[in-house]
Amino acid sequence: MSDERATLLWRHWLTSMAEDAEAALAAAIAYRDMDAESREQLLDSLQIDAAEVDVPAVALYAPLLAVERDPERRDRLVHAIGNDIDLAMPRAPCRALRGESGQARVYLLVIPLYLDFVQVLACSVERGRFNWVRHDPIVGYDQAPEHGAKVLGTLLEAIPVKAVLDDLAVAVLSHRRQGQELPEALQVLADLLGPDVG
Repeated sequence: MSDERATLLWRHWLTSMAEDAEAALAAAIAYRDMDAESREQLLDSLQIDAAEVDVPAVALYAPLLAVERDPERRDRLVHAIGNDIDLAMPRAPCRALRGESGQARVYLLVIPLYLDFVQVLACSVERGRFNWVRHDPIVGYDQAPEHGAKVLGTLLEAIPVKAVLDDLAVAVLSHRRQGQELPEALQVLADLLGPDVG
């Protein structure tokens, strides 16, 4: 494949990151699995290619920012987003669903990220403990579960977000008091409930 064709394919893929949740998620996963040197090389490349594609900078950098833990690279990513930071503001509100399955309650939160992307956190709580937790880090808003959806056979109904957050805060405390370690996927709750969740 010629360098020119490879560049065109690469830039086409970068463009898809603004609308395709799978492309954004793939970028986040690939970046997460890179070593420090590879991350720096990718960011150097993006600095050049970002000017050549017609998408907001936030679409290119936000998926990487979601998995970057190094403070200097995080600052670099935020700086690269620049004036597009306003586009990082969610376009849709957070929504919450809840259902019951025997003794367990199933909760689902759809949490806006940037542009039209959201993350989805689903979990089951029974007797003050989390049975299971699932986290989809990047999903298109129109693909996220809505009122009437089923998760593992449990019918979910829309309820106020605050009610779900209150229930989950109680479940986090109860789970810990029973000597259980919190599932890693619950880290997403730290932004909603506060830093003590982690």
